Amino acid sequence: MKIIRHTRHSMNYQHKDLASGRWGKLSLMEQLANIGSEVERAIRWRQKGNAQYSRLAFDRALELLDLSLHASIHFPTLKELARVRSALVDDFAGDNTFHSTDTAWQRYFAAFTWAARTASPG
Repeated sequence: MKIIRHTRHSMNYQHKDLASGRWGKLSLMEQLANIGSEVERAIRWRQKGNAQYSRLAFDRALELLDLSLHASIHFPTLKELARVRSALVDDFAGDNTFHSTDTAWQRYFAAFTWAARTASPG
């Protein structure tokens, strides 16, 4: 399996405004909802057979996950984010040894999108 690593110092961020500190001000639910949006895009492009656009969306999802990992100080949160990252990499860039499915990803992230929307005022 190919190891995908992003480090804060070597990345050319797609989400520059978020990387500059705004990301850490979002709740975990909001962060995961935004990550889920990128995963959803990656899935849709993969289903349409556009590997390049799917990979770009996947890379943006990893970038956001890495920002979340850097922003988190709580072990249970770090553990969950690391597991999600590992499974995403396995699915989109590896051999899918975890047997992830598009539907499972959509369900996982839909819960965070729902929670973020219901918790946000307005």
